[in-house]
Amino acid sequence: MLHFLPGRIVRWIPILALLPLSIGIRPARAQQATTSESALRRELDRILDDSGMANAIWGVAVHDLTRDREVFAHDDRVNLVPASNTKLYTTATALHLLGPDFRYQTDLFAAGPVEDGVLHGPLVVRGSGDPVLGPRFSGDPTLVFRQWADSLRTAGVRVIDGDIIGDDDVFDDQMLGYGWSWDDEPFWYSAEISGLSYHDNTVDFTARGTSAGAPAQVTWEPASTSYMEVLNATVTTESGRVRESWTRGRSDNRLRIGSAIPSGDADLESVSVSNPTAYFVHVLRETLLAAGIAVLGVPRDVDDLSIKPSYDAPSMRRVARHVSEPLAEIVLVLNKRSQNLYAEQVLKTIGARSGPGSSAARSWRTVRPVLSQAGIDTLSIQLVDGSGLSRQNLVSASATLALLRFMWSHPDRSTRDAFLFSLPVGGVDGTLASRFPDGRARGNVRAKTGTVSNASALSGYVRTDGGSTFAFSIMANHFTVPASRVREVQDRLVEALALHRR
Repeated sequence: MLHFLPGRIVRWIPILALLPLSIGIRPARAQQATTSESALRRELDRILDDSGMANAIWGVAVHDLTRDREVFAHDDRVNLVPASNTKLYTTATALHLLGPDFRYQTDLFAAGPVEDGVLHGPLVVRGSGDPVLGPRFSGDPTLVFRQWADSLRTAGVRVIDGDIIGDDDVFDDQMLGYGWSWDDEPFWYSAEISGLSYHDNTVDFTARGTSAGAPAQVTWEPASTSYMEVLNATVTTESGRVRESWTRGRSDNRLRIGSAIPSGDADLESVSVSNPTAYFVHVLRETLLAAGIAVLGVPRDVDDLSIKPSYDAPSMRRVARHVSEPLAEIVLVLNKRSQNLYAEQVLKTIGARSGPGSSAARSWRTVRPVLSQAGIDTLSIQLVDGSGLSRQNLVSASATLALLRFMWSHPDRSTRDAFLFSLPVGGVDGTLASRFPDGRARGNVRAKTGTVSNASALSGYVRTDGGSTFAFSIMANHFTVPASRVREVQDRLVEALALHRR
């Protein structure tokens, strides 16, 4: 059984509040502007030497995009774990191959004749890998399902005399990434991957304190679904702070909430589900019932069927279709929020162009020519998932820099802009909202963060005082100090780049 950490956001909203930057143990010397590249290189070397992390491995690469020349390199060809910098590779190649206007289509089929208001046969949902079906953009968890209920009524369906079948075969059945940590499974950031996904493949819980000594009130979205079995073992305390306890067994949907919550306070958690496809059709069935459409059958995963649906059969009739937001908007959330599920879904979508059963491995094979076009030696790097949760990913700072240069000069302006605009802005939004609270880099640097245990990265673009734009990749591995100290060094390096005046 696992303990849950706090932190989930149902929908991404630009974060404008400025939070204090964490302070490391060693005080940073006030940074000075540099007026020559040699002086800038000395300053960057000094910051690295002054980091106080002799056991860490740093890989740093900086390129002047305006003048098209190398500015700085420090062990830039050493392969390191990129963490969520992997998302740069996923989003760049997806935008290049699929286009920023690409949209997912999820279809609803009636598999049988309709007589006197009764559908004699199952209802089939055919997934395409859409990662954002749910409240991400609309704010309404069941809006699409209620719209489908309206479509069924328009088609004359009042009763479904059959099962609700979810078809996720566009992707393979590998629901977790290669090399992911088993103890991350119940957390929202490690949600299972599926060709049919809904509500970020999570259930969002709120446990609110009532009166001292009494259980907290527990509510959840979507619509108090019965897909997850909930045991409320909470207690309300008179005062103090929330003491969290959220536990779920592996590969099941039984959740025990044992948090101690002060009266009037609340404990929020987003818990991943096991088998997102079954979750999708379970909530769909609940929504149809609530909308007055009787469903005599049960929700079923297509993998449980001995005979798969034939979409060319005369009895199969499409009654509704949901079209997602364009890829440019999905990638915006993906990189700003660093949303792992979306990265995995987008990666597998690339491989799905060549047929169903797409895997991460197939997709990375598909994008090799793109990475080669970017000037990356694909034999010298290793990518196994789309999000960076796996520590099996290995890339160098120079490889990431080559990718950034490729996207900066991408011939399609809409593809370039979609990539650049998706990156968090220092001191303004996304995962950089609380970093760069002041200084030249604030509101200036656009970069992707990356953090897993003992690995941290920051790669992107910054405008200098001298009018140049620098692309940079800063990676650190094998450190044993708190990650906040590593991030402080990264921020000092970027600030030095922003202060450069030549």
